[in-house]
Amino acid sequence: MENSSFTVLPMSQRFSLDPGETYTGSISIVNPADATRDFNYVMSVTPYGVMDESYTADLATVTNRSEIVKWIKISEPSGTIKPNETKEVEFTITVPKDAASGGQYAAITVSSNDTNNASQGVAVNNVFELASLVYATVSGQTKHDGEILENKVPGFVVKSPITLSALIKNDGNVHEDATFVISAPNVFTGEVILPTEDNDGRYNELIMPETTRQVTREITSLPALGVIKVNQTIYYQGDVQTVEKNVIICPIWFMCLVGVTILAIIGTIISIILKHKKKKAAI
Repeated sequence: MENSSFTVLPMSQRFSLDPGETYTGSISIVNPADATRDFNYVMSVTPYGVMDESYTADLATVTNRSEIVKWIKISEPSGTIKPNETKEVEFTITVPKDAASGGQYAAITVSSNDTNNASQGVAVNNVFELASLVYATVSGQTKHDGEILENKVPGFVVKSPITLSALIKNDGNVHEDATFVISAPNVFTGEVILPTEDNDGRYNELIMPETTRQVTREITSLPALGVIKVNQTIYYQGDVQTVEKNVIICPIWFMCLVGVTILAIIGTIISIILKHKKKKAAI
C-alpha cells in the first residue's frame, strides 16, 4: 500500500501580543522519507475552543476568544511537498489597535484531499487534517483567577491502571498552566512507578479561560497484588493541593480466594462446634 503520511509541527504555539503590533510565526509540514507521492496541502485558520470538561475540541464555534482568526494571514496557503522534504510556511498575526485584552485562540489546519492518507500528529476532525493550535494573550487588563475543585486518588483497584483525576477551574480571561507532580512508590519493594508518558512524574495541563477541565492520569505497570503509596500534588494559581493514599491493588481472583478461605474456616469452626455439642449430648 502506498504511504502518504504527513506531520505538522509544532503541535501548538504561544504568543504574547500587543495591540497594533504584527507578529510572525511558522509551521513545518513534513512529507516523510518513505512517502510514495508528492503531498498537496491546503491550509486554513479556524476558531479553536473546547466544549466540555473533557476538552473536546471545537473548531466551529465563533466567540470573542476567536477574533484572532481574522488577524492571521498565511503566506502560502496551498502547495506541494515532495517525499522526504519539509516545507516551512510562515504566517503573520496583525493585532488591531483596539483588540480586547485576554486570551485568543485559533487552529491553523493543514489538509489533504488524498483519501489514502494516513497521518501522524494531532488529528482534527479526521486523519486527513492536522492542526497547530495558537494560544495568544493580548496585553492589557488580563485577569488571573481560578481554583482546584477536585484532587482525587482512589483507595482501591482490582487491576492496573490506577487512575488519578482532578477538576481545575479558570475564571480568568487568559489561559493558565496547572502543574501536576505524581509519585507512586511500592510500599513493599520501594520501586517507584510513574505514569508512562511522564518520565519524572511532573507534567503541565493548559486550562482555557472561563472553563473547567477534567484532568486524568493513569499509573500502569503495576503489580498484580500489592500496595502503592500514591501522591498527587497540584500547583495552580498560587494554590497547592496534595492528596496521598495507600492504594490497595487486589484482583478479583484473590478476593474470591480469600472469600473461599474464610468460608472454609467458618465451616470448619462450625463443624468443630457441632461435634463438640454432640459429644456433650452423648455424655
